[in-house]
Amino acid sequence: MTLDDDTCYRALAARDRRFDGLFFVGVRTTGIYCRPVCTARTPGRTSCRFFASAPLAEQAGFRPCLRCRPELAPGHAPVDSTRTVARVAATRIEAGALNDGGSLEDLAASLGLSSRQLRRAVRKELGVSPIELAQTNRLLLAKRLIGETPLPMTQVAFAAGFESVRRFNALFRSHYRLSPSELRRSTVSAGPKDALRLTLAYRPPYEWDALLSFLAARAIPGVECVVGSNYHRTVAVGERRGWLSVSPVADRPLLAVEMATSLVPALPSILVRLRNLFDLDARPDVIAGHLAQDLLLTPSIERSPGLRVPGAFDSFELALRAILGQQVSVRGASTLAGRFAERFGEPIETPIPGLRRIAPRAETLAAARTSTLAALGLPAARAESIRSLARKVACGEIDLEPGLAPTSTVERLMTLPGIGPWTAEYIAMRSLRWPDAFPSGDLGLLRASGAGSVKVLEQAAQRWRPWRSYAAMHLWESLKGSTRRTAERAMVASAQPRGLVALRVRHHPNARRD
Repeated sequence: MTLDDDTCYRALAARDRRFDGLFFVGVRTTGIYCRPVCTARTPGRTSCRFFASAPLAEQAGFRPCLRCRPELAPGHAPVDSTRTVARVAATRIEAGALNDGGSLEDLAASLGLSSRQLRRAVRKELGVSPIELAQTNRLLLAKRLIGETPLPMTQVAFAAGFESVRRFNALFRSHYRLSPSELRRSTVSAGPKDALRLTLAYRPPYEWDALLSFLAARAIPGVECVVGSNYHRTVAVGERRGWLSVSPVADRPLLAVEMATSLVPALPSILVRLRNLFDLDARPDVIAGHLAQDLLLTPSIERSPGLRVPGAFDSFELALRAILGQQVSVRGASTLAGRFAERFGEPIETPIPGLRRIAPRAETLAAARTSTLAALGLPAARAESIRSLARKVACGEIDLEPGLAPTSTVERLMTLPGIGPWTAEYIAMRSLRWPDAFPSGDLGLLRASGAGSVKVLEQAAQRWRPWRSYAAMHLWESLKGSTRRTAERAMVASAQPRGLVALRVRHHPNARRD
């Protein structure tokens, strides 16, 4: 992936970890080169030189930073592979990979390493062992559950990932110098016994209505739905089944999450998935500050400050939905996705009307016949594309979870039959959480941008890097505004005498371009 100097500087100013390892910055005034995530004060633009690799920076006379240690940056050479997967392992540990019977050996194997290599890589990258990292994550989640929920301490311990209450109490005392019961707030309300409530924070502003509208249009019938300002869906994490609902908290930068208590043991994974789905870790100030420099995007940014890029609660579910969306309308793709859920999804009972199915699993679709998939209303070629992807995901050859190198995953996706640049970039944009993904072949983006061809659009999109995914969302959002303005003009025209309308068009030939 090629990044120009201006794009690199914007990524440096944002300190976005997703760009770590893709480039290095040399600071002329100090003679030091750093990673884009370095915590040192951001240098001025004129003081920076950007390099594709650490050797190039050193060849130019720069010495490595002792704070961010460029030698630890994830890279593309084989020697750097363990560093890359160490960061991915940290994300998966946060999501509970070592909880509920998960072992370090299994986690290492899923990343192509031995447990010894993984321990060494994580310690070198983060300064702690994988077990210590998991232990800290468990304690922090337990502390949060004690303060925000009425769960009994035994349930708190197991929900946070501890295998015994005794171990939970001992670690809590040794780290926080008080017992769990001493920390519990007396203000926690009892709440319903069949549901758990938590909150998730974000950086304002947040355009909740626009994100919810996007998800509503693409919701899979039976699996997810939007009612009012609430998002609802069914959930399957491992052997756990249940439902959840998410809604905004009035006048506070929080989302309220309510979920079935049957999902409590899978809580770490669910919280990470929700942060990805609702893009809660974005920096809207930095992103908007850059994109607003383009007059094409300025109106949408002013109308929809804090517009997010919707992620994916389930990566394979999103990839399936993306393939079903090829060459059909958004509504048509949702209809097809609903048929897949009814045919291949596991049934479930929920208190939310309409939610009755778990999204189909990759293993299920991999075992199905192509003709069976096609019978749901697909061309045979597209059914085979779904089956091929399901097989690769089921056997672990393609990993659609956030954190892995997005460019290599995009390349692997495009080797599959029926998956081209649009589908692969859309999956990278939402499943892989790559902020610079850009499905340039999308007809909506071409129409909203006014570009006459994909090539022209791709050239124009260079000025939006490294936030092209957010630019795509603003372009899609601008189509809504265009539709509304067209409807408003039609209403005004219909309320006027026919002769007057004709006179206006005659005297104002450019009126239709507004």
